[in-house]
Amino acid sequence: MQPKFSIADLKQRLREHHCKMTPQRREVLEVFLNNEGEHLNAEKIYKELKEHKESDIGLATIYRTLELMCDIDILRRLELFDDGCAFYELNMSEPNAHQHHHLICKKCHKVIEFSDDLLESLESSISKQCGFKIVDHQLKFFGYCQECQ
Repeated sequence: MQPKFSIADLKQRLREHHCKMTPQRREVLEVFLNNEGEHLNAEKIYKELKEHKESDIGLATIYRTLELMCDIDILRRLELFDDGCAFYELNMSEPNAHQHHHLICKKCHKVIEFSDDLLESLESSISKQCGFKIVDHQLKFFGYCQECQ
């Protein structure tokens, strides 16, 4: 199981990149901490902040915060449905560590995380054959979850 972060952990990670924990950044990060394991987009974060915190944070600020958090590896940006809508999740792994993959239900859009890395030998083969240094990969499987089958 992935380690659970606290707001203090995230504040420290911001500090390591010479960034401050502003009230707006705190609000956005708290949404991720309160929805651990979910894949969130900017609109869902905005809606949650308006409904539960009565926040006055704007959508543009949320987008800027999400981009900054991706730039400093606190969040990972995911394009799950190939529709141009970005989703985000907390990046709880060490740099250069294996990232999980996603199983995406085509009916209900449920996203299930899959942790096994079965691509190591393929990456090695590609690297040798093509002289290409692979630093990351993303894998998405589309199908139907147990409830929708």
